[in-house]
This record gives sequence, structure tokens and C-alpha cells, in this order.
Amino acid sequence: MRVRDVARQALEKRWVIPVALAVLALVLVAWLRDGNGQGRGDAGPTDAVGRRTFSATVTAVGAVMPQIGAEVRVGSRISGRVRRLRANIGDAVRTGQVLAELETEDLDALVAQRRAELQLAEARMSAVETLAPEEVAQAEADVARFEASARLAAEQRTRHEALYRRGGATRAEMEAALERFEVTHAELESARRALTLARTGMVERRKQAEAERARAAAALQSGRVDRSFAVITSPIDGIVASVSTQEGETVAAGLNAPTFVTVVDLNRLQANAYVDEVDIGKIALGQRVVFTVDAFPARDFEGRVEAIYPSATVQDNVVKYIVAVEIAGEYEGSLRPEMTANVRIFLEERSVLAIPARAVRREAGRSVVYVRGDDGIQSRPVRLGWRDGPWVEVVAGLREGERILRDPPPLVTEGGR
Repeated sequence: MRVRDVARQALEKRWVIPVALAVLALVLVAWLRDGNGQGRGDAGPTDAVGRRTFSATVTAVGAVMPQIGAEVRVGSRISGRVRRLRANIGDAVRTGQVLAELETEDLDALVAQRRAELQLAEARMSAVETLAPEEVAQAEADVARFEASARLAAEQRTRHEALYRRGGATRAEMEAALERFEVTHAELESARRALTLARTGMVERRKQAEAERARAAAALQSGRVDRSFAVITSPIDGIVASVSTQEGETVAAGLNAPTFVTVVDLNRLQANAYVDEVDIGKIALGQRVVFTVDAFPARDFEGRVEAIYPSATVQDNVVKYIVAVEIAGEYEGSLRPEMTANVRIFLEERSVLAIPARAVRREAGRSVVYVRGDDGIQSRPVRLGWRDGPWVEVVAGLREGERILRDPPPLVTEGGR
């Protein structure tokens, strides 16, 4: 009896393993039939094969900075004591708005002195304009008088010479007439030279007086300009970023003007990206840029490459170049100087057929996707290209509009494992 029981148990064990293997094979065949479009219609969510714009990008870390001319350190060009400071950190200021005032007593006195010097120069100019013509007129009258005397002396000489030849006059009388002629001509020449000097002197004195008046006027203008330096105004519209001087302090202007306040125009910002020297050759003006800041991680700020600085900077022994990005769109109230910027520079864009990368599986050393068609789900090999984040380009194997399983079965893997 025991022998038969043992034999029966052995016989049963011989059939257990084949039966189990047969059942497992049937289950696997049924699953494969479902996976190849022979069975289920509820294989999971699908995505349509469509076109997307892919871009090659260069990533870099940078900072939001004011544009050139958008941050101004306002200082004083003259020395003096600060009488009044009208700016506080955070104040919005306009171009020409008064930020600070210096004491002006000494400057006012200097302006008054320069004004008096101008008045004196104008008085001298008036005197020249009045007296010089009179002197010229007097010299002209002297010339006319001596010309008349010279004509009379010439007539007398001619008459005495004739009388002397006829014996009607003595030699002494003739010589006296000749002497008077020569004297009057000498006096005429002297009068003519005096007239020339008077005319030349009038011109020169007028030029000198005009120059003195111009110099006094320039000195007065210089004094007024120095006086204007006592009032510090904002050169741009913006926000007061810092205040470096307080009321009552004495500032001394030297080679470097003392800074009173720093004004920043928050509407004129740019993003400076520090691009590695390996990638700088790929950057060109006008390329599209997208960047984010830590304060608004979910918001993308658009821009364009505006400039590439020729000089390099070294950070942690890595050579990098600054790429200035012009920010497009509205950013007022969002961006501030020195914010860290995570920058992506788009080098090339093209439209491609794309599918989610998660829909691709590796089978027997090739990439496959599972396509839903009229006959169910079928696996299809594909050739892939670029990858952009969660998307991958399909170079061959699919058509636009076909639907693929978003999450295909993970059972079949590379190498049959």
C-alpha cells in the first residue's frame, strides 16, 4: 500500500511542473496578444504624435544688472557743508529733482564780485566808445589846420623865390619863407601820424575793452555755474538706492567727487549671463533668451542677446564672458538689481515631430513605441533625434497624428530581461 501511494505522489509531481509551465505560457501569450493589438482596448492613456519647436540651448548663471547709464552715483563738484538733504532710500525721483543743497554764502559773494567786475568793464567800454572818437576827430582837425598852413607856406615860398629873382626881396626873406614851408610840412606830417595813431589806438582800446568785458562776463558766468553746483539734482528718473552723506557734513571735492546718493532706474535693467569660454563661440547677437530668478521661479522672462563683452572674467579658475541680455516685455516691480538669473540662450530652433520620452522603450537593442490603431495596440520601432526636456524627436517610424501609449508596458526590455 505504501509503495502505491509513493508511486502515485511521484506521478502527480511529474505533471505539476508541466501544467504550471503551460498555464504560465498561456497567460504570457494572452498578454502579448493584448500588447500587440489582439486584445484589450484599455491599455492606458495615449498621446498624439505632433510637431513641436526644439531648440539647442546654452545655460548659464548670471545676474540682473542696470543698463549702462541706468545707475548713477550723484555727487558734488565743489566742496562745502551740506545744508539740506532731500532724498531717502527708496524715494522715487525725477530728472532735475533737487536731492541736496550746500551752503552758498561764499559762492554768493563771489558772484557779486564778478558782477561788479563786469560793470566796471562795461564802464570802461563805454568810455572808450565815447572818448576815442573825440580824439580821432581832434587829430583830424589838426591835420586839416596844418595842411592849410602848409599850403600858405608853399605859396609864400613861391612868391619870395620869384621876388628874389627879380630883386624885389632879399635872400634872407626868401630863406625865411623856405624855412616856414619846411616847418609847416613837418608839422603836417606829425599831425598825420598822430591821426593814424589815434585811429589805431581807438581800435585797439575798443578791442581791449571788449576783451575785458568778455572776460568779466565769463568770470560772472563761471561764478554762477559754481553757485549752481551747490544744488545737487537727479540726472535721471529712478529710485534712490543708497544715501552716502548726511545733513551737516562737510564734503571735499577732489579727484573723485563725493557721492551723495545713488539713483537706479528700475525700468532699464538687463541680465548679464556668465557664459563659459567653451560655449561663447556659439553665441550671436539677437538670439532668443529665457531666464528665471529665484524670487519668481515659475515665471519666464524673455529677452535677446544685446552685447557680448570682449573682456573675460575668471570665476573659480574658469574663464567666462559676459553676455548682456536685453529684457523684453514688462518686468517693472518684479526684477531688481543683483538678482540671480538662470539663463538659457537658444542657439537654433526647428519644428520636429515629437513624442514624450517616457513613451519610448528599448526592445532587442532598438527603440520602440506602442501605437494604437484600428487593429489595437502594436509595437513599432522608431528612430530618434534631438531631445528637449521631456520630449524627444522622432526622425522615422511615426506619422503626425498617430496615437501612442504614454506609459507602455515595462516587461520587454533590452536583452530580453
